Amino acid sequence: MGGLLSKNSCKPTETLHVPHGESCKRQKTLSSLWDDKPLLIPNLPDEISLEILARLPRICYLNVKGVSRSWKAAVTSSEIYKVRRELGTTEEWLYILTKNHGDKLFWHALDPVSKRWQRLPPVPNVHLEDDYKSGLSGSRMWNMVGSSIRIADAVRGWLGRKDGSDQIRFCGCAIGAVDGYLYMLGGFNRASAMNCVWKYDPVSNSWSEANPMSVGRAYCKTGVLNNKLYVVGGVSRGRGGLTPLQSAEVYDPQTGLWSEIPSMPFSKAQVLPTAFLADLLKPIATGLTSYRGKLYVPQSLYCWPFFVDVGGEVYDPETNSWADMPTGMGEGWPAKQAGTKLSVIVDGDLYALDPSSSLESAKIKVYDHQDDSWKVVDGDIPICDFAESESPYLLAGLLGKLHVITKDGNHNIAVMQADKQNDLMTSSGEEGEGTSESVTASDPNIWNVIAVRNSGSTELVSCQNLDI
Repeated sequence: MGGLLSKNSCKPTETLHVPHGESCKRQKTLSSLWDDKPLLIPNLPDEISLEILARLPRICYLNVKGVSRSWKAAVTSSEIYKVRRELGTTEEWLYILTKNHGDKLFWHALDPVSKRWQRLPPVPNVHLEDDYKSGLSGSRMWNMVGSSIRIADAVRGWLGRKDGSDQIRFCGCAIGAVDGYLYMLGGFNRASAMNCVWKYDPVSNSWSEANPMSVGRAYCKTGVLNNKLYVVGGVSRGRGGLTPLQSAEVYDPQTGLWSEIPSMPFSKAQVLPTAFLADLLKPIATGLTSYRGKLYVPQSLYCWPFFVDVGGEVYDPETNSWADMPTGMGEGWPAKQAGTKLSVIVDGDLYALDPSSSLESAKIKVYDHQDDSWKVVDGDIPICDFAESESPYLLAGLLGKLHVITKDGNHNIAVMQADKQNDLMTSSGEEGEGTSESVTASDPNIWNVIAVRNSGSTELVSCQNLDI
């Protein structure tokens, strides 16, 4: 405990210089929160006591809530997290979504400092009401007990002209994080594509419903830019089955409102030699990342069981318009099952994982925007059984370092950190030119397992970070 406290303690200069105006506001807020209640700490003003509690690691709040009602009210109030931001004692946690064979979702949070896990409450179980008749989407049509089926099965049903969505309980929700909240968006529930959105508040440790998207969509992609949550693409249900979506929209957490942005042109996907191919090949957004002030959306053309990369498109919020993605970036973006392209930004650099080297290892690549090429930075990441798993690995940028989340040989979830990221040997050549493939000087100890959790038969689905 002493180590944890010292880790989150501040220097004297940081603890005493709180703006007078903020202190007065805090006194008024605290007086309204704890009128007619005993002081948090005897003989100390509550505003000072709150600063003391704000220095405790967040993982301690689980026990702090049991001290007294006033302490529980303090550590579950938004005020203490405002103090944490003022003092610079916020902490970044990793949130991992998994599912079991019964397609039930589970959220767990990892404190990377204490290496302790915390299980989140389940998303509310909202049952369907007459969904087949109405065909509408909303909170009453989202049974969050279910989870995602394999995306390959969904793509097969869509592109193989066999619509099996009416047999699916739930699949294809998207995950996002912005302004200190987790979001779960859309997905299929039986025959309906949903527009509903659920929000997790780590302060109150509870879920609530947020304003719905303007369009029901599943398998859409999310990203954050300028503290706003963007949602692009996905699929919806049409008269002829499932159809791809070009539309995109943005959520402002300050107002709680959604706004439409221009639809993706799918310009490269539209340039096909025959009408037959245009009907056969379906364009879809396969990823989304916020990079250098813009949104980058890799895209593919699907015809089950094949997919063809067609580069991608870039959204510029300043001009509110789309443009073609740089050629090298789009053609070299590594893909996982069914063409999904995961990526993560760490210290301003764009990283992706390429699992194509072997069945028991993978490569990390970084994008060089000056050369418009992907380059290998590490070629020996242990990835077990990724050929049999729906989501064999996840990527995260946690505490300023690159992380890979995967299942180990004992079916445990392992969080691996690149401890020597700044010393990774970046190859000088492009993919396929020889030099980028020969990463022989990679430090075998570069990947350090910082946390493990027994997961049994559960599978990885997605992950996000929150810094509060």
